[in-house]
Amino acid sequence: MSKYDETAAFLGQRGPYFWITFALFNIIYVSTGYSGLYIVFVGATPPHQCYIPEDVNISLEWRKAGIPLETVDGKIQHSKCRRYRLDVLCRLSALNHTPGVEVNLTDLEQEGCIDGWTYSNETFHSTIVTEWNLVCDSAWKVPFTSSTFFIGFLVGSFVSGQLSDRFGRKTVLFGSLAAHFFFIFAHALAPSWRLFCVLFFCVGFANISVYLSAFVLGTETLSRSMRVLFATLGTFLHYCLGYMLLPCVALVLRDWRPLLFALAGFSSVYFPLWWFISESPRWLLSKGRVKEVEAILRDAARWNKCQVPEVLFSQLENVTPKREETHSIVAMLRAGNVRGITAMCLLLWMSINMGYFGLSLNTSNLSGNPHLNCFLSALSEVPAYLASSLILKYLPRRVILSACLVVGGSVLLLIQLVPEGLQPLSLALEMMGKLSFTMSFCVVYIYTVELYPTVFRNAGMGMCSSAARIGSITAPYVLYLGAVNKFLPYIVMGSVTIGSCTVNLFLPETLNKQLPETIEQMQTIRGYTRVQGKSNPAVTTEAEF
Repeated sequence: MSKYDETAAFLGQRGPYFWITFALFNIIYVSTGYSGLYIVFVGATPPHQCYIPEDVNISLEWRKAGIPLETVDGKIQHSKCRRYRLDVLCRLSALNHTPGVEVNLTDLEQEGCIDGWTYSNETFHSTIVTEWNLVCDSAWKVPFTSSTFFIGFLVGSFVSGQLSDRFGRKTVLFGSLAAHFFFIFAHALAPSWRLFCVLFFCVGFANISVYLSAFVLGTETLSRSMRVLFATLGTFLHYCLGYMLLPCVALVLRDWRPLLFALAGFSSVYFPLWWFISESPRWLLSKGRVKEVEAILRDAARWNKCQVPEVLFSQLENVTPKREETHSIVAMLRAGNVRGITAMCLLLWMSINMGYFGLSLNTSNLSGNPHLNCFLSALSEVPAYLASSLILKYLPRRVILSACLVVGGSVLLLIQLVPEGLQPLSLALEMMGKLSFTMSFCVVYIYTVELYPTVFRNAGMGMCSSAARIGSITAPYVLYLGAVNKFLPYIVMGSVTIGSCTVNLFLPETLNKQLPETIEQMQTIRGYTRVQGKSNPAVTTEAEF
């Protein structure tokens, strides 16, 4: 199969066709930003304490004293899960005893919040936590809820990659957009926590399917010079715009159901784009559908106002692609070189996603206004994307990725050393860590796209994204470790990040390289030597380190 880049060179590197395609894909990515992290507000836990029924006959003084004090992280605060027994409070109130003076409160018997809880509505009017009382003994349900979304990511990454390689990028993209709209709308109607989790799984499945399908379709359609721009200022920056839109909408709609209805409404505007976005010409070519590729190229030439060669792909018209090599993961991992690249990419994606989503989901737990913290967290990604778009043009991918991981991991380890009174410094370090992980996230996406050949690119991206979900699934539980020690989440994320930064040093460099079309065109990782066999040219053997 001839190289697509060489055949389509007559279109140039820029032009109206590429810019319009660039803009359409960017619009789609706004939806992945606001829907990917709305659990920050939908699943937020407001300040709360045990509810004391209004019909209980006790004085106002004893009602205020009915919640015991306890020490948490060196601070004295009212208990969130315990209260003094109401029958005892009623008896003492009837005797006109004074709390803390005539009666030692620490001697009183306590009980759980058997009548429920009262929640502060200063920041959130309602969340799934306040509606279904996901606190105290049920607090584990909050990180579990977040994990169901990322489990949907895990399954969606794997399944959508396979479907996209088999049925086409465009078909899977718009099918995922339709599912994305439907499941967010249904999510807002969830009558129970269990159904909420099931639907959240489906939202995650659709979300990552949209993300991956659009990413691969865009990188395969755009020219080489615009590919890096799409993967940085395009894809990720517009994801960030959707991310920044989320706290703005949540600030106005502070009840979780109206918030989800609004987000579902935003997702419905993408359906007309079906008539403006074409299928990936690289994928069509790998399937032997040459006439469709020619039609796309001729249409692009009309937009770019350039001359089309009289004959395109004349040598490919009678070529039938090898289906078993086109979308089989077994065939994909048959070569040792591909196995090595895949294993290293999996480790990198897992550690980067743990750090990125760990910091993103933690914004509602930071001191200060959660809406502002979320907006600042999203805003901190903008310079990361701007910087990535510049340095990816000139610096090796391996160097950039290692530097970002070292900086991000070091920042996480340093946060625990900041004195408690310097909250602005802690917030600044957290934003710096978010910036580093964002750059890592950006680099690893385009790096992985450039490593895999066209016939396996979507499947490879799907496998890496599936493995990355292990990191994002564990992220809510890493944050939950903060209930034991508030510094523990940072220690875990920082250690994992620094420990994984050496992996990418063994990957081949892709700077200024053409996208490989077949396994034979892939670069080998350091430590492997390719052996060309007569019957199987893709066979590789391991060299001694």
